[in-house]
Amino acid sequence: MTSILKQHMPDPYKRVARSVGYALLLGHADAWHGLSVIATARLTLKERAAMSWALLRSLPRDNVVDVASAVLPDQTGTPIPPLFNAMDDASHWAANANSEELEAYCLASFNRMAPHRQRAFLDFVQGRVAA
Repeated sequence: MTSILKQHMPDPYKRVARSVGYALLLGHADAWHGLSVIATARLTLKERAAMSWALLRSLPRDNVVDVASAVLPDQTGTPIPPLFNAMDDASHWAANANSEELEAYCLASFNRMAPHRQRAFLDFVQGRVAA
């Protein structure tokens, strides 16, 4: 089975797999940085996002936050681009945002909507009972 997979695996995937092994073996920051450079060159954004998602899921929650903070130090308090689904990511971000951030992004998002989408949004929220 392994040889069949190896025969059909695209060359960029083989290169990334070898680079993961090298980074693990060397274990220093330069090796891990090199892996991110190779992944950027050889994998699509969707492939890198899926790989990141899978690896982050293997960490305890506190470590996920630490890793994300290290990667995005200037992004504190702002939504990141969606990984899979914009609504799921927005809901996740909103669950962790403070009230000031919620209000600011809500208003800014509303103001950027096309007029017909603003009307539809207002019809939707005015039809709901406030919690």
